[in-house]
Amino acid sequence: MTSAPDAPTGPLAQTVIGDDGPTVVFCHGLLGRGRNFTGIAKALQPDLRCVLLDMPDHGGSPWTERIDYSTAAGLLVEQLRVLAADGPVHLVGHSMGGKTAMTAALTAPELVDRLVVVDVSPTGAGQVGEFEHLISAMLAIDLEAISSHGQADAELAGAVDSRMLRGFLLQNLRRDPETHTFGWQPNLEVLLRDLGTITGDVPHGGRTFEEPVLWVGGSESDYITPEQEGPMRALFPRTVQVTIKGAGHWVHSEQPEAFTATLRHFLPAG
Repeated sequence: MTSAPDAPTGPLAQTVIGDDGPTVVFCHGLLGRGRNFTGIAKALQPDLRCVLLDMPDHGGSPWTERIDYSTAAGLLVEQLRVLAADGPVHLVGHSMGGKTAMTAALTAPELVDRLVVVDVSPTGAGQVGEFEHLISAMLAIDLEAISSHGQADAELAGAVDSRMLRGFLLQNLRRDPETHTFGWQPNLEVLLRDLGTITGDVPHGGRTFEEPVLWVGGSESDYITPEQEGPMRALFPRTVQVTIKGAGHWVHSEQPEAFTATLRHFLPAG
């Protein structure tokens, strides 16, 4: 098994884990990174080759002038055309990454064999306030005045109680090896400005995706509601819905074994 970080095969930064089997492409959520799926990817070895992408405006991927799913999906499709050179790939997307993955599957269905959408729906969700608070708290840290991640964590603690959540946010803080100054990898100002679009509807243009779709939710999450089932099945007629017990919105990190088993059951290993 090989792990190749940030392989330069397209516009989005990626990490490849595994050599054999069908390709599974992972798309993370808002303020995440592709490497958030590292544990899942390793657990899927040796049956599946996993590609962990940094979404636009996150991690090592390029920043854009505005955040919208058509733009993000366009960059993703460009990457998929390279990754699907030997045939369509499986595509897994969580939250914001799930909406990007849905848009890409609707835009270029020939590139996607099976789609997994994790704890998000194609219609708008009401989480603007939560992420507005988190991004504003990150922007409020005076990066010129800190000298360590620990100091940044202490500053963030006044606004974010959860140590786990602070750790998730602070994975985005990087120190320049030459200047030794800290900076945020995500495009925070633009993400904050365009939160309404991020939490809005998936652009579909009347298209549908006719291949199998697994719709995974967390039992403790409110991101998927019964009212969203109609729009989901209208765009993705072959949807199967699964709820993982004991998981909130970050299903793959809160219940990794159950999530991995669910993927193994749904994704053919070739």
